[in-house]
Amino acid sequence: MAGSMTIWFFVVLSISILLSWTNPRGETIKSFSLSPLYSSTQSASSSNEDISGLRYDFYHKTCPQAESIVRTHMARLYSDHNNVSAALLRLFFHDCFIEGCDASVLLDDSNGDKNHSIERQAIPNQTLRGFDKIDSIKEELEKACPGVVSCADIVSIATRDGIMLTGGPFYPVLTGRRDSIHSYFNEALSAIPRPDDNITQTLHLFDLRGFDERETVSLLGAHNIGKIGCEFIQKRLFNFKGTGQPDPTIAPDFLTEMRMRCQDSNRTTTRPSSSSMASLEMSESAVGMSYLQALSSSISSGAGFDTHYYQSLLSGRGLLFADQQLMANEKTARLVRAYASDDGSTFRMDFARAMMKMSGLNVLTGSQGQVRQNCSLPLVSS
Repeated sequence: MAGSMTIWFFVVLSISILLSWTNPRGETIKSFSLSPLYSSTQSASSSNEDISGLRYDFYHKTCPQAESIVRTHMARLYSDHNNVSAALLRLFFHDCFIEGCDASVLLDDSNGDKNHSIERQAIPNQTLRGFDKIDSIKEELEKACPGVVSCADIVSIATRDGIMLTGGPFYPVLTGRRDSIHSYFNEALSAIPRPDDNITQTLHLFDLRGFDERETVSLLGAHNIGKIGCEFIQKRLFNFKGTGQPDPTIAPDFLTEMRMRCQDSNRTTTRPSSSSMASLEMSESAVGMSYLQALSSSISSGAGFDTHYYQSLLSGRGLLFADQQLMANEKTARLVRAYASDDGSTFRMDFARAMMKMSGLNVLTGSQGQVRQNCSLPLVSS
């Protein structure tokens, strides 16, 4: 109990610092009260013991410049490729959703067992990007503090910093995670939410990890940044549920526009190649118009992370079936309407809370796991 209270002292302390922080949009970041944050995090199916080894500023003695190195490197990456934020956010979700935030999705083999499939090979993970970005951050940290900072912590910190670079909210990331030596192919194959899941399945998968409806709807708001490939919506546009027809819930003008972007991918019967795939990019200009843009377009810093995702759902213009399904449930639809009508402060606060909670899922700490020297490969036991 004492250890748990210590953690929450540092959480509250770090949150209080928000009063003096500003994000890249120049906004003063609002603090939020302890009670909702505490009760929200306590509602997780996993107990407090899961995050008892994490601390605020875990590396202050062993690698005091760790978070500064990550932040600086992320700023450079973002200036060259502003889609890096969305890529790392998706990488973070896929890692934490399967056996917790342990960097298992980064492994390029399974503890040296070449006969065992790895998470990266599971179908939901085959389109993940950003592995090389995590590797480049790790290389810098290894030069400064060899063998100290875990890959799991790098993913969590870099994701938070990437969100801020898009204009998203700051939230404190407790550190001290260690890296898994195992990869979980079967779990990744079956337990990661699919783009064509209905609302019942989506809520069920999030509930298994301790997230209620409000937290689920706020986390799905992460879809307001980044690009998706046509492969994720191909069936919805041309062969919804095997009918040979499009999803009847798609607005006709929106259907026409998406089909124009993805017409080439309809000609393939397997996963489209990168050369035959159009790219759909979401933008704040979606309100009342289209939010499809050409591949060469970009999301400007500070303009991507807002409530246009929820506003698009109100008009039936959600790209993914799973997104639009938020309007098929009374409680989640009410939350969508609330976020869409808000100035963005409620969504940002809820999203920050939910991300803090997700970053603490089933972490390895203390003597568990290891700190990899190479994020793709586990250390060889001596």
